[in-house]
Amino acid sequence: MPVELTGPAAPQGAGVPPPEQALPVAPPRLGDNRAWWWLGVHGGAGVSTLERAVPGGRDAGRAWPASARTEPVVLVARSSAHGLEAAQNAAQQWASGMVTGIDLLGLVVVADVPGRRPKILQNLVRLVSGAVPRMWEIPWVEHWRLGEPPLSHLPKECAPLARDLTRLTRPV
Repeated sequence: MPVELTGPAAPQGAGVPPPEQALPVAPPRLGDNRAWWWLGVHGGAGVSTLERAVPGGRDAGRAWPASARTEPVVLVARSSAHGLEAAQNAAQQWASGMVTGIDLLGLVVVADVPGRRPKILQNLVRLVSGAVPRMWEIPWVEHWRLGEPPLSHLPKECAPLARDLTRLTRPV
């Protein structure tokens, strides 16, 4: 079963203006055995937690991975205004064609606080989800905040995320 798209599957190129702030592009760490890269679009996005909670991806070190092959990338952001604006900038950077050799799989939005999101942030999540191929949401996990191992307190939303990323990165 294909993973449903929420936005464009490929960069749109020249019609998309470059973002106000862009992430750097850097060679990926050598020797990493991974199926995809987690790209935190801001500090504290939740990459290290996702790396342990959803095996298969590696931290891209807050830079787009540049290599001779196409690199599968998943953006990661917190659900705060700052995090969502950073995700929007990264999506715009990809969509404008500023980064090449990237297979953008989607965006993971990690809750920044427990409870419901204010309407303004819900609207921003909806807006940003239309700029990336797919979006997944991970709720607030108090146990993670307290330093407990992610695998011992996985929210149910991690299962479809892991399944989808495995399907999307499986060799054909």
